[in-house]
Amino acid sequence: MATFEEIQQRETGLQQHLSGAQIVMIAIGGAIGTGLFMGSAFAIGFAGPSVLLSYAIGALIALLLMGCLAEMTVAHPTSGSFGAYAEHYIAPWAGFLVRYAYWAAVVLAVGMEVTAVGLYMGYWFPDSPRWLWVAVFSAALVAVNASSVKAFGQVEYVFSMIKIVAIVAFILIGAYVVFGAQRPDIGFHHYTAQGGFFPNGLWGTWVGVIVAIFSYLSLEAIAVAAGEAQDPQKAITSAFRTTVLRLVLFYLLTLALMLAIVPWHAAGTDKSPFVQVMEIIGIPGAAHVLNFVVLVAALSAMNSQLYVTSRMMFSLSRGGYAPQALGHLNARGVPTRAIAVSCAGIGVAMVLNVWQPEKSLVWMMSIAMFGAMFTWFMVFVTHLFFRARWKAEGSAPLAFRMWGFPVLTLLGAALMLGVLVTTYFTEEFHLTLLTGVPFLGVLLLVYAVWFRRRLLPVR
Repeated sequence: MATFEEIQQRETGLQQHLSGAQIVMIAIGGAIGTGLFMGSAFAIGFAGPSVLLSYAIGALIALLLMGCLAEMTVAHPTSGSFGAYAEHYIAPWAGFLVRYAYWAAVVLAVGMEVTAVGLYMGYWFPDSPRWLWVAVFSAALVAVNASSVKAFGQVEYVFSMIKIVAIVAFILIGAYVVFGAQRPDIGFHHYTAQGGFFPNGLWGTWVGVIVAIFSYLSLEAIAVAAGEAQDPQKAITSAFRTTVLRLVLFYLLTLALMLAIVPWHAAGTDKSPFVQVMEIIGIPGAAHVLNFVVLVAALSAMNSQLYVTSRMMFSLSRGGYAPQALGHLNARGVPTRAIAVSCAGIGVAMVLNVWQPEKSLVWMMSIAMFGAMFTWFMVFVTHLFFRARWKAEGSAPLAFRMWGFPVLTLLGAALMLGVLVTTYFTEEFHLTLLTGVPFLGVLLLVYAVWFRRRLLPVR
């Protein structure tokens, strides 16, 4: 098994141009996208007003995950991140599974975001085909990612700032309408109308956690970006401490206000519930402005996810788990070939938007979920192995330590496993395990054949 120094060495060549602020925005950019602006409608449909608890449980899992990741990332900053940690601290096959499962999940998530772009553009151009917008915006963001990591970071920073300003404005306007407008059709009575706070019981609340977890996906991008950070330890520590709290605040406040303005049973999936809020409030032009914001949010998340998935493929290639050509860097230190392969999700989105445009978003979400949830589960498992090895080898004291170990690490793993199993028992996400488990089986078979026949040396 390779030492971690060897793993880090084989992933050199990427340019370290990302600041701590840009890393935070990359994580926020990935997490505040379709999961909040469109996916929240699915979660509300499952849980009703108790979706607030669903997102709170999801936030707890995300917080525990970030604590585990922060400890390992500060100790070992590298673009291979949790895949490299699993390879070194569990076994090479574990690193292989985690990297490919995560790569596949985010590739499909990229497709889901661009599918949402088609929906948002339909608000202004209802007669235009969705696949046209998928193609146009995909080409633009691929060009940004292929230019340089500095350009990517700058674009993502601007995208994320637009989203943050818009969400803060939404919170302020929503708070004024709920608490100051004195409109009888708006208020917290919506929380108990139409079946009460738990209209679909505790089961509906728990199913809502599935969408909440998917909404928080991309928080882990902080760990992947560590390999291109200017000052990894300082940037990563600061980013981990601030990102989760910001996201939880944004998600819970916006959902709480939304549910007081739009009755939960009226939050449809043909448009963002945020746009519905603005239509109900009746501010002239506000719905169009917010539709622009949710469009930017989807583009931002897609931009961030394309970055993350290309770096994971780069790590796979440099580790000998993918064709060597995909580890190639251009003169600006960008893995352009890995980016090209990671556009596969865009191709899937194009096909689904032509074939089944009305079902494409749910299908992309349900299939993409497995790799993301499996990766989060494996982060907790890897952390248990990491801490045991770190202690056994008598290594130096950790600069950042996960609190409540091992109880909270085990709690995070149990909650993630529970959410993953739950997907099988829901109609909307039944495909998650049905496609994910066979995919893991294929990966294990490929791994066994690959190393039995080729025995590639670690570079």
